[in-house]
Amino acid sequence: MTDSISTRRVFIQKGLTLLAVAPTIPLFLDRTVLALANPLDLPRTQQPTGKDGKILVVVQLSGGNDGLNTVVPFADPAYYRARPTIGKDAKSVLKLNDVVGLHPNLVKFKELHDKGLMGLLQGVGYPNPNRSHFRSMDIWHTAAPDKENVTTGWIGRYFDNTCAGADPHAGVSMGETLPPAMQGERITPLAFERPEMYRYLGPDPARYKRLNRINEAWDARNTIPAPRSRAEPGGAGELDFLQRTAMDAQLSSDRLLSIIRGHKPAAQYPPGEFGLGLQNIAAMIGGGLPTRVYYVSLGGFDTHANEVGRHDRLMTELAQGISAFWSDITAQKDEQRVLMMTFSEFGRRVAQNASGGTDHGTAAPMFLFGASIKPGLVGQHPSLTQLDHGDLIYNTDFRSVYATLLQDWLDAPSKPILGQQFKTLSLFRA
Repeated sequence: MTDSISTRRVFIQKGLTLLAVAPTIPLFLDRTVLALANPLDLPRTQQPTGKDGKILVVVQLSGGNDGLNTVVPFADPAYYRARPTIGKDAKSVLKLNDVVGLHPNLVKFKELHDKGLMGLLQGVGYPNPNRSHFRSMDIWHTAAPDKENVTTGWIGRYFDNTCAGADPHAGVSMGETLPPAMQGERITPLAFERPEMYRYLGPDPARYKRLNRINEAWDARNTIPAPRSRAEPGGAGELDFLQRTAMDAQLSSDRLLSIIRGHKPAAQYPPGEFGLGLQNIAAMIGGGLPTRVYYVSLGGFDTHANEVGRHDRLMTELAQGISAFWSDITAQKDEQRVLMMTFSEFGRRVAQNASGGTDHGTAAPMFLFGASIKPGLVGQHPSLTQLDHGDLIYNTDFRSVYATLLQDWLDAPSKPILGQQFKTLSLFRA
């Protein structure tokens, strides 16, 4: 008994130090493992899962992407009057119609557009826009522009409302910290920068391995014995539960690493964390993880000075990464059930500043990628002459985009998640 109690205490205090899921351990212990470990308890797990259902991939462009130099209104003389040195030459713009076109470095986006895999939402924003990075990003993450100190994000509330009992793999964010958008009250997804970090980091690996050892009874029957009560302090039932929890965590970590290391990309991803994150997401989708929502970020868009070279490079990295991802998804034959969305906390002001850059603005474009979306442009490009103190006036509320994705893609009611019913958009093929 002494050894069992010691083992239990070591496990609780030190053992399951999974860097990626440390904040999620209470949920992992209380709700997930029993549902995953006991084949008779399947109703507690999420159905359907990302293994066979629809998947959303969110791409955050951090810093405030310059929407006017991403989707260029080349036919409007006001654009060149406002941006005499940083405006994109009309001859180099990748034209989508007679009015707007893509940044010259978004060649891969144009190819996806021509294949019917890209949709473009113009002039997306919200009422009374905030130009602070932190506040505006918080608004996009929480979908609550009229409230402060909101502790849950719109994706987190989706998990809370529809994924009770789901394992943490229901959502995966590629990064050191979980984005506020994915923070829920009951479900906390995984967050890790590199898959190697999703592993045991405790001080006693030998004892941890003993906890993970499959007992002979389970090995013989290929099932897990019914758990005893966890209410007995120091009892065998509690240790049995902790043992199976540790074992599930180790198997989950090993499986994830095996999936990612065994993935052979169908195209070359750009170097850096963004490309690696997208490559790992494609691998996890192809490997059949139950994840419904993936999240990845590309930073560096706060272009107050010398914007041209910096923004040009970001456009190249963005386009190459997303194009490689869709080459992978198409090769895996998952293009019909995967949807990608891009967003940034705000656009930039219409006029360039004295430093050859642009300052914080408002409305900006959003991109959607996938074989299920209606390709082409949605909404009108905002006017460059009818402005709000030098800023674009939005014409599509981003919460309408969220409502559409929740209802028409993730098959979840949007009102409980967004707090009210927003008008949905016609974004998907019939």
